[in-house]
Amino acid sequence: MGSVAEPELAEAHMRQLLGSLGLDVNYVRGQANTLYFLDNGQEHAVVDFVGGYGSLIFGHNHPKLVAYAKQLLDAQVPIHAQFSYHPYANELATALNRVHRREFGTAEDYRAIFANSGAEAVETALKHAEMDRSIRLAALGEQIHSHVEEARAAVAAGAAVVADQAYDTVGVTDRSADSYERLVEAVHRHNEPKFARSPLFLTLEGSFHGKLAGSLQLTHNSAYRLPFRALAAQARFLPFDQPAAIDKALDEERTFVFDVVVRDGVVDVVERELPVIGGFFVEPIQGEGGIHEVGVDMARAIRAAADAGGFPVILDEIQSGVGRSGAFFAGSHIGLTGDYYVLAKSLGGGLSKLSVLLVRDSRYQPDFELLHSSTFAKDAFSCHIAREVVQMLEADDGAAYRRVVERGDQLRAMLERIHSAFPDVVKDCRGRGLMLGLEFQDQSTCDDEIIASSARDGLIGYVLAGYLLREHRVRVFPTASASHTLRFEPSVELTDDEISQLESGLEAACQLLHERAGARLVGAA
Repeated sequence: MGSVAEPELAEAHMRQLLGSLGLDVNYVRGQANTLYFLDNGQEHAVVDFVGGYGSLIFGHNHPKLVAYAKQLLDAQVPIHAQFSYHPYANELATALNRVHRREFGTAEDYRAIFANSGAEAVETALKHAEMDRSIRLAALGEQIHSHVEEARAAVAAGAAVVADQAYDTVGVTDRSADSYERLVEAVHRHNEPKFARSPLFLTLEGSFHGKLAGSLQLTHNSAYRLPFRALAAQARFLPFDQPAAIDKALDEERTFVFDVVVRDGVVDVVERELPVIGGFFVEPIQGEGGIHEVGVDMARAIRAAADAGGFPVILDEIQSGVGRSGAFFAGSHIGLTGDYYVLAKSLGGGLSKLSVLLVRDSRYQPDFELLHSSTFAKDAFSCHIAREVVQMLEADDGAAYRRVVERGDQLRAMLERIHSAFPDVVKDCRGRGLMLGLEFQDQSTCDDEIIASSARDGLIGYVLAGYLLREHRVRVFPTASASHTLRFEPSVELTDDEISQLESGLEAACQLLHERAGARLVGAA
């Protein structure tokens, strides 16, 4: 009897989709910017421009990091030593603070909270920001309660009278005996639902902050977000790089409660603004939204609005950070200082799963440490690897950053050549450092039905990826929420030959689009 094939139980639907696009390749080895797969026992090399979605600033299995990982494992560093002192975590936090002070010229420390993935760190940021907002909310409620009691005592003692305009403000018409108590009841009726309002987080159109229950509501792509909308705090998405839209949104969301005050023997009712906005999440360079960089004017407007409103700026540097832009923090290019930073991906060196939330000391809530925990976070292996990554980036006066800029400039120059050669096919080339995107023109009305239907179904980027892999042994993917934009996030080890191989593949793919040769593009001719 022949052997029976095991059922496909691990994301079989995704496997089928990958197979239809020619992307269901089983890679068996990786080194630098190269992945290898086996075909009939023979190893084939593929140049990897996906780079773990930006997780591999030093490439696959960097020898120095691998050697260090082996050293750590041979030394039997503890992976599971929860609820104990972790000096290595503090060393990593100190190293990250040192880099931040250098790039932003700031002196204030940032406290570190550890997690395992970028999405988990975003969730942690959401929780901390809401804890901070809740504390401010409670303080406002206590102030109002104190003021109500002070006014009550003054009225009872005959030291104060209620102003007519106070009654008018809260809508009390009966001003006979015990009218102050009716005023207080009206204040409470007005305030209670407003204090119970859920927080609102601001972010930008095109944003991507993860796919967990909370982080998903910060992700602009409605296909991902809307089926789970009821699970978490909501976000308001502001137009990308339109500074005027920030003040407009804040004016529309501004919420006031009533407070009772005594001035010169007169009780009055005044409005106090309620802290509704939990924070402003920003990717300095949007990854999944199509590789878009926030402009300097927008950065200034975000920072000014947060300072005026008292809410934090939360910089999501999961994909753009840890050297990928040519600086450790991509926000440093546009002068946008965060109150929080979310770091992940390349921080693990391609070997460990690690993320860190940095919180400005003046905004940090120490009691958060008693309410939040994560089983695998802050382990010795991951922290040591991450600290080594930081040291490698910072070595030789930041030689790695300069290498990112130089390699990125070469890669972008090639992409610009493709753009110039095929303006009817390629719409734009953009990005910074080794985080670049090539946007294709809309092909949904193409007279080749294979190309047109792929574009209408949001699969044109994946069709291009399948072609480049099959015919040119180049691995690329589109961005998740803008599938007509191919992303390029190779490691700092990128070579001229690898750039040339990508250029040949892109030229051929663009020529097929230009010729409307859809069948050849999908390998059907």
